[in-house]
Amino acid sequence: MGGYSVTTLPMSGVLRFPLPSPTFDQLELRLSTESTGPARHGVADDRDQALDPAFLLKEKSIQFSFKNMGKHADSTDSKILRRIQSRKRGWVFTPDSFTDLGTRQAVDLALMRHRDSGLIRQLARGLYDYPKTDPQLGPLQPSTDDIASALAGRDATRLQPSGAYAANLLGLSTQVPMKVVYLTDGRTRTVQIGKRQIILKHTTPRNMATAGKSSGLVIQALRHLGRKNVDQQIIKRLDRRLDDDARKQLMKDIRYAPAWIADIIRTLAGQEGKG
Repeated sequence: MGGYSVTTLPMSGVLRFPLPSPTFDQLELRLSTESTGPARHGVADDRDQALDPAFLLKEKSIQFSFKNMGKHADSTDSKILRRIQSRKRGWVFTPDSFTDLGTRQAVDLALMRHRDSGLIRQLARGLYDYPKTDPQLGPLQPSTDDIASALAGRDATRLQPSGAYAANLLGLSTQVPMKVVYLTDGRTRTVQIGKRQIILKHTTPRNMATAGKSSGLVIQALRHLGRKNVDQQIIKRLDRRLDDDARKQLMKDIRYAPAWIADIIRTLAGQEGKG
């Protein structure tokens, strides 16, 4: 243990040495003992039994106290804090949003501290948000699309709204589903966010060929409604929602649609420019 200066006192002593961590200036190791005797000054070495760790643990009670424990400006915790506060309220994110700032363990610990402080909110395992707040209602729930985008970013997968949610997004249904299904080329899983259930359902490459496009949303919405339930009123409502670019995209992707939906796409393309 040689190499540092030490002073021990009859009733109490202070052993001081620098720590390698940049977040602490100094650690004080306070030793309380009932032993008496003259004070000794010198340099610790292996022959000095009074400074031997095993002897200290056996004979004395040891108390650690940390000085200057404020967060260092370059610590992982501080860098994550700055990134969170630089984003708009409502941001949904995962630990992967901070992989460039520190190790996974350091990131997880920092997020835990910020969650416990109330700065961020944990929505599910590995999923957080920087919540928007309302003066009367308090913290607001994040949007389904924001949650899906965060999940897609974490898992590096593509997502395609489907079912009742796709129909609702296009205004073809007034139903706001509590169970939202996204088709994905990633693994199938379910995420529960409050009362909402978000289901990521693995599907075929053919279904994912139109993911993220207006054509994909139209195909999935019509598939959900079913051939028997798609009447002229639905087609007119859909026609009002599509601009010229969306119609062109539908024609490009018509090969991915079932035959009956392809017929509707041709009808919509033939009505180009009408409102």
